[in-house]
Amino acid sequence: MARSVLRSARKMVVLTGAGISTDSGIPDFRGPEGLWTKNPEAEKTATLSHYVSDPELRKRNWQRLVEGSMWEGKVPNPGHQALVELERQGRLHTLITQNVDGLHRAAGTSEDRLVEIHGTTSKVRCLDCGDTAPMEYALERVRAGEADPPCRICGGILKSATISFGQNLVMADLHRSEQAAMACDTLLAVGSTLTVYPIANVVPIAHQAGAPVVIVNAEPTPFDGLAAAVVPASISEALPLIVAQ
Repeated sequence: MARSVLRSARKMVVLTGAGISTDSGIPDFRGPEGLWTKNPEAEKTATLSHYVSDPELRKRNWQRLVEGSMWEGKVPNPGHQALVELERQGRLHTLITQNVDGLHRAAGTSEDRLVEIHGTTSKVRCLDCGDTAPMEYALERVRAGEADPPCRICGGILKSATISFGQNLVMADLHRSEQAAMACDTLLAVGSTLTVYPIANVVPIAHQAGAPVVIVNAEPTPFDGLAAAVVPASISEALPLIVAQ
């Protein structure tokens, strides 16, 4: 059913979550083996307010990044490659990802098709003045002895250019995502629990605009009832088959 729905799509919006990257060796957050399932306390501290108010937390965070993040050395899997193939076929309008691992970019998804709605670990941003710089710039400063490097412009707090709980999304990215959902002819949600808002709203937005929804995820989601097809299977195995012409 999923393949027949997608076969006619010519203006598809895809929303991906952590589940698409688990076969690349990156754990998800809320699955049975998820980071926050195993350690609920980690979710509580993954907030902007904790980061801003706790210098020791920031120092530990920078040190972990210097030692190597969970994304280091990871490569795209067949699920990511299937979405590149979808673009090559001329059927992908917009790929919205909740992931910050950069694997869609590494797989070859075009910059103008990609919305990294929760940011990226490849850059740092000042929480005060908004200045951005490559992540490696900040890590070099940590290696040189700055345990909690301040902004080079204003002295404010630096943070990876990712969106933490309690931190606003980039409104231009959210608007672009919602507009794409309203205009698409099919929405494909892959590896997302569809419980993180406001980006999960693209699913009912597309549905209300008349586009069929296909959900590929190991666990049930709140929007399974809206979907024309639900595929509870391994993403790296199922997605290449589903999107094949």
